[in-house]
Amino acid sequence: MSTLVALGDVSVERVRRIGPRRADALRAMGIESVADLLMHYPRRYVDRTRQAEVAEMKVGEESVVLAEVISSRYRRTRGGRALVELEVRDPSGLLKVVFFNQAWRSKQLPAGTEALFFGKLDTYRGRRQLTNPVVDLVGNRTGRIVPIYPTTEASGIAGWEYGEWVEEALRRARPIEDPVPERYLKELGLPGRADALTGIHRPESFEERTRARQRLAFDELLRLQLEVVLRRHQAQRDARGIRHAVGKQLGGDAGCDRGGGPDGGPDGLDLVGSFLAGLGFELTASQRNAIEDIERDLAGPLPMNRLLQGDVGSGKTVVALCALLIAVQGGYQGAFMAPTEVLAEQHYLSMRSMIGSLEKPDSGRLGGSRPLGVVLLTNRTPAAERARIRDGLEDGSVDLVVGTHALLTDDVRFRALGVAVIDEQHRFGVEQRAALRAKGRGSGSPDGSGSPDSSGAGEGSDPDVLVMTATPIPRTAAMVVFGDLDMTLIDEMPVGRKPVETAWVGTEDGEAAAWARVRREAEAGNRSFVVCPLVEGSERVQARSATAEMERLSSTVLSGLRVGLLHGQLKPSEKEPVMSAFRRGDIDVLVATTVVEVGVDVPEATVMVVEDAERFGIAQLHQLRGRVGRSDRPSWCYLLSRNASDDASRRLGALVASSDGFELAEVDLEIRGEGTILGVRQKGRSDLKLATLRPADRKLVGDARRVAEALLAEDPSMEHQRDLADELRFFLGDEAAFLQKS
Repeated sequence: MSTLVALGDVSVERVRRIGPRRADALRAMGIESVADLLMHYPRRYVDRTRQAEVAEMKVGEESVVLAEVISSRYRRTRGGRALVELEVRDPSGLLKVVFFNQAWRSKQLPAGTEALFFGKLDTYRGRRQLTNPVVDLVGNRTGRIVPIYPTTEASGIAGWEYGEWVEEALRRARPIEDPVPERYLKELGLPGRADALTGIHRPESFEERTRARQRLAFDELLRLQLEVVLRRHQAQRDARGIRHAVGKQLGGDAGCDRGGGPDGGPDGLDLVGSFLAGLGFELTASQRNAIEDIERDLAGPLPMNRLLQGDVGSGKTVVALCALLIAVQGGYQGAFMAPTEVLAEQHYLSMRSMIGSLEKPDSGRLGGSRPLGVVLLTNRTPAAERARIRDGLEDGSVDLVVGTHALLTDDVRFRALGVAVIDEQHRFGVEQRAALRAKGRGSGSPDGSGSPDSSGAGEGSDPDVLVMTATPIPRTAAMVVFGDLDMTLIDEMPVGRKPVETAWVGTEDGEAAAWARVRREAEAGNRSFVVCPLVEGSERVQARSATAEMERLSSTVLSGLRVGLLHGQLKPSEKEPVMSAFRRGDIDVLVATTVVEVGVDVPEATVMVVEDAERFGIAQLHQLRGRVGRSDRPSWCYLLSRNASDDASRRLGALVASSDGFELAEVDLEIRGEGTILGVRQKGRSDLKLATLRPADRKLVGDARRVAEALLAEDPSMEHQRDLADELRFFLGDEAAFLQKS
């Protein structure tokens, strides 16, 4: 009995009529084994009982028609271009098909050939014709439903030819072993694998094809979910958790007695309660729920691994700071890692402002306490300051460190790292996140036990990890990609925030109105952003650059206003003075690139103008819009675009219609597709071929998760599920180990 893994070791040359030349062509398409051959699925199907006819085709619309070539002529035009002219017909009429600079079509499509032609119908000299259409050779198959395979023109492989190879492979490979226990398939109403492979390649009906697709998509999702659940189980088995002392400031009953008083940390220290009392505003219900989730995690015996999702401006930083303060009140340290220096500096300033005068006990100080030690560590930190911070982290006098990748260097060691927060987690690689987590195992505990040796290795605990994102993730995608993390959503905006009025501007008058708004807001004491897609001008990419646009605006529509410039090519020593001037109000308008996409918090900013908005994705535009509307002042976002494609029009229209980041994430997924689902690779078998992360497959994702958990509950080591275990290695390869670190 065959398995997919076994067929992965069988060369395609073992299939009849695949010789060395055809095998080379298949290898160029990434198809080397019989398993690859069977998992190269049809891209569409032709129902030969319900053909679209030539007579039904409409000028200006894309159509697919199955027709027979009745004449073929090759010639050169006066300009020297190769021209192939075909006359094709179906039962309803005749159609002209022309190909420019594709001389080989005359050999591919001689008279008598039946083919599927796909293209936009136009007219030339009064005749309807298709110009350079996509062609699929159907051959002489008489099946009711004909699969059309994705093959490249360069391969020289016809779709009908590929179909014959698949038929041969299916015939010789049967019976094919099914690794999923039959009871789960019956419960979910899914066919066996062998039937599914036959049904996807040779369906007798579209209903059979649909059921086959569901089963094979389920297999793809099950493999990913098994890996996710295995990852979580292994993390829990290997964990060295910290039971943090948490307070009751939110009215809950979470807490523990280890090392702390009845209401918080040592001797009743309740930094979180004091912090929240001094904020001067009420938390939203979502923020309070998020803090309660985190408290339960921190009080428990296993390390926290939680994803905190919140829309731009929803108050994630306050929640993250509560997690860090819980670590500090128990004598541990906290680390907050951001992807850029601008974002790290912004978080540092924000945290220092919110923490205010909070203190913690220190018997070595007069008065018995000291202010919390909060520092900023980036690559621009001077050497002397870096040495002081490094010493403070090692001796425990630094309680909270905010930094960039600089936190990951070997010379940064903690006395007792308790909680690590990673902001904009998608901008960090898996290895970088693992390296920050490892800093906890290289540290000790607050009392100095388990301290690291000179090499940095020690018997410390795993820090609790909170990863945050302001780029909402579609629900189904989150179930797959972050299924090993507990998830918390902040889906409310702070009280008093007003929605940002968003307009898509595509006319000269509209642009004039946008610039007039910028000027009025500056006169009222508010500030504006102008974002451009490039820093320097480019002849190849016709987009305004930030540098040139600052000069243009300063001398024309915004003359008399104080205009500043910020982009990623500025040195760090040049960026901060600009941002400081903008925060103070010494700059009215900041012209920038997407360096201001995240983390820049200026409550007085009320206008965002995005130029060439069609060049940005939905997530970027939503993030940029989130730089304004961060107070109770009315705010506006203008998306300037006169050359939007169909997809760009959908993106811009979605931004105008909705300010809900989670809703926009679903729209973005529909437009862009899934891409590489694991996010750490560019090629390989584990990409989803049939399954999607769109709402249509949400039930399949949930079913795959439930089956994965049930299988591993019965057989944690997969000792009795060898076929499935083999498939994980076959499809994920070395990534199975790599994913353990993420």
